[in-house]
Amino acid sequence: MYLNCHTYYSLRYGTFSEVDLLELAKENGVRILALTDINNTSACLNFIRKSIAFNIKPVIGIDFRNGAKQLYVGLAKNNQGFQELNTFLSHHSHNKTPLPDIAPILKNTYFIYPLERVMELEKKVFHDNEFIGISIEELKKIPFSSYKSYTDKLVIQQQVTIRSKRDFNAHRLLRAIDNNTLLSKLQKTEECSEHDKMIPFEDLKHKFSDYPFVISNTIKLLNSCRIDFKFGEHRISQNQTLYLNSEKEDYQLLVKLCEDHLHKRYSQPDKKVRTRLETELKTIRQMNFVSYFLINYDIISYSKQMGYIHVGRGSGANSIVAYIIGITDVDPIELDLYFERFINPFRASPPDFDIDFSWKDREDITQYIFNRFKNVALLATYNTFKYKGVVRELGKVFGLPKEEIDKLSKGNYDVKTLDEIALLVLKYGELIKGFPNHLSVHSCGILILEKPIHYYSATDLPPKGFPTVQFDMIIAEDVGVFKFDILGQRGLAKIKEAIEIIKYNRPELPPIDITQVENFKKDPNINNLLKHGKAIGAYYVESPAMRGLMRKLQTQDYLGLVAASSIIRPGVSSSGMKNEFIIRQRHPEKRKEANPILLEIMPETYGIMVYQEDVLKVANKFAGLDLGEADVLRRGMSGKFRSRAEFTAVEEKFINNCKAKGYPDELTFEVWNQIKSFAGYAFAKGHSASYAVESYQSLYLKCYFPLEFMVAVLNNGGGFYSAEHYIHEAKMCGGVIEAPCINKSDHPNIIKGKVIYLGFGYLKSLEILTVKRILTERQFNGAFLSLDDFIDRVVISIEQLTILIRIDAFRFTKQSKTELLWQAIFKLNASKAKTTQSKLFKPNHKQFKLPSLTTTWVENAYDQMELLGFPLCNYFELINDELIENIKAIDMKKYINQTVVLYGVLVNTRFHKGSNEKLMRFCTFTDREGDYFDTVHFSKVVDKYPINGLGVYACCGKIVEEFDFCSLDIIWTKKLSLLQDPRSLN
Repeated sequence: MYLNCHTYYSLRYGTFSEVDLLELAKENGVRILALTDINNTSACLNFIRKSIAFNIKPVIGIDFRNGAKQLYVGLAKNNQGFQELNTFLSHHSHNKTPLPDIAPILKNTYFIYPLERVMELEKKVFHDNEFIGISIEELKKIPFSSYKSYTDKLVIQQQVTIRSKRDFNAHRLLRAIDNNTLLSKLQKTEECSEHDKMIPFEDLKHKFSDYPFVISNTIKLLNSCRIDFKFGEHRISQNQTLYLNSEKEDYQLLVKLCEDHLHKRYSQPDKKVRTRLETELKTIRQMNFVSYFLINYDIISYSKQMGYIHVGRGSGANSIVAYIIGITDVDPIELDLYFERFINPFRASPPDFDIDFSWKDREDITQYIFNRFKNVALLATYNTFKYKGVVRELGKVFGLPKEEIDKLSKGNYDVKTLDEIALLVLKYGELIKGFPNHLSVHSCGILILEKPIHYYSATDLPPKGFPTVQFDMIIAEDVGVFKFDILGQRGLAKIKEAIEIIKYNRPELPPIDITQVENFKKDPNINNLLKHGKAIGAYYVESPAMRGLMRKLQTQDYLGLVAASSIIRPGVSSSGMKNEFIIRQRHPEKRKEANPILLEIMPETYGIMVYQEDVLKVANKFAGLDLGEADVLRRGMSGKFRSRAEFTAVEEKFINNCKAKGYPDELTFEVWNQIKSFAGYAFAKGHSASYAVESYQSLYLKCYFPLEFMVAVLNNGGGFYSAEHYIHEAKMCGGVIEAPCINKSDHPNIIKGKVIYLGFGYLKSLEILTVKRILTERQFNGAFLSLDDFIDRVVISIEQLTILIRIDAFRFTKQSKTELLWQAIFKLNASKAKTTQSKLFKPNHKQFKLPSLTTTWVENAYDQMELLGFPLCNYFELINDELIENIKAIDMKKYINQTVVLYGVLVNTRFHKGSNEKLMRFCTFTDREGDYFDTVHFSKVVDKYPINGLGVYACCGKIVEEFDFCSLDIIWTKKLSLLQDPRSLN
């Protein structure tokens, strides 16, 4: 009977979830219910899925509105009707055109016009699928309306948007936020009615008892609607089922690709390789994943054709088929990757192929996918109201002053001192927190489906220009829609650009084949970088924690790096097994202390769970769970399942099976707690191995072409550290750093020999248009000869020219910056109108006699700090304090357990909550020689000796050593003062 119901996916309008709506219907004895969110279908699939548990027949549709003005409600008669409604809404959404006053004629839909709207339109003719909706409040109008004679067209349209007065208040606040207005100024036309509630089914029938035909029309209409999607264990894959014309052709192509590429991966494939390949092909065919592999292969083939670099990772990296045909670069035989983690008869979803491309290439790859395949869309994600943000929004809606809003959003208040309005802000902030605020695009999910996209959802067209569905990955997987993960990352862009830079800076060298990873793995020079943690700039291995871990592990090969990239994850660390792994890695005799059963299951990791596969192995071989039950644990770890009950049932079976096997409780719960600690954090081994391949590619470039590589790192937004630190690293690699230069620099950084010219892009206040003018003029008419020549050729304001002079971009003139600034002021009268038209004749510039004007190196450093954000000299050169007795980072091992002072430039700092919930701090510094040292600031010194921004710090503490890695437990710190800018003394 309710055919116009909203959830909070009627964004900034509705006030509760689709599950709340079903619960409300059950409480009120409603057995058939229509969900019709405003211009949105986000909740439809989950509404259908959840309705089974409530024994409610679901009907879905859309409440079509222009702004808050309701035009008509569309209901889907069937799945085709849902597709029609989605197509209609999406057309107007994509083109940003208002919805028409009159609904289109769609074969498989119903349209219900509200009575008021019908009267406003003076609509007299209705098609078979068109009806007039009447709410309880409008019943009193019927006797006086000409529409009372339309007995076959009148239906109940009791809108449901709220449940209570509290919901109505929240609704009004949401409307005020949406309209960016004070609550007191919110127009009534923007609100729903206080009567837009659900009442018990029998009460609703009683309200319309004088018009039984209205009741029967409504029941008939709703009964004629049937929507059908399969979920959970009953779902079938909705992805594109064929790549060619038939399953047979697809399979033949996949087999041929494996045959054609096999010898490229294995020069002499043995029986183990061939058996694994045959097994995988058979399983892939049985589970109907052939087209999934071929589509991924197609995407990779295009990227290779375009010269793009990619990394294939995820559970798909466990596949020998994926390795042979080039989707991944991880050899599952070499790594003994667990096939059942990749695919097994209990796993209905296809394997994950997370395919990374350069962030610069990803959009082209996405465009190719949309052009190449028929039914394509991006996956959505929901941006929800965060508590601080919604409190801020509500503060504005209530008209609170900024100071009060800041106080409430930051939590700096005593509840006892707050007035009624402030308390309302907090109360409704807590209620609205977590509501969907707006739809966004999933970071990497692309859907390639068998049926048209609108069969499942309406689509939006975000700024990138690719249609995007209105549901997220959780409901997508529930209904059998499996995403292709196409990601953009900067690590691959660094590799690609480094190769391009080497081509122009080292033209005498042969082309670099970055795919020769097998050779990189065996290179002692590259492995030496890993062992000593000298990996700044290299993907995934450059963070202080990772570099420290590699030094503790003495990582010096590929398999060691694969393990390290998983051990550092919180799952292993929090279980306490990271330290145990390091001990067993460094001291082989300790491996005998492992439980013999676990050691037999996981010999490579010394009986310690490190990867997701290890959890499956332990669940299967240690606890006797079948692969389907073990897969429940895997999904639990990745957070991709909804039911905690399912996980709990497996936990009980795990424990009971262990008891039946005679394991002591201590061992059983120790192993189970390790499994639980992996939740949401464990990596698949193939995933770690894929990261390690990219790390080796980066390390190869860092080892043999460090300067070109560091320029590429800088040009692609850096990584874990600041640009300043990557510049420091370039200096440590023998580079000479030059400030931006009018004649040598580009917008990005460039290198000539060993000289790196910083790009104009670092000058934050320099306008992009100014940079374009400079580079265009220089390209067409050659280098600038003088300041006068520059002024003649480039249209520029005195403010922009001042930036260039202060950064010493005209140093080729051999004139001091001070003199050049005076010349610029005299010669470039900023008050005169500028023209972009070239001058026909060069003007004669007056020459001014100026007294001798000099600029000091300290002034240069301060200009650089202001304009670039950092000085190009060493911070130690700017120190204005006397240094006390201190040691160098390289000598820390000589002073273990002693209290010492080290001086260092801050590189990185982060906070961490200890097991006692108290705040700790970890910092990384470089000493005067450029060598690293790490500090640990326990809670007792964190606040007493704060670390405030870049600069040189005196660090006093006790040197502690763990696995040959030294760090400093801080006793006190002090930031040193710098030499003053001489100009500030005048």
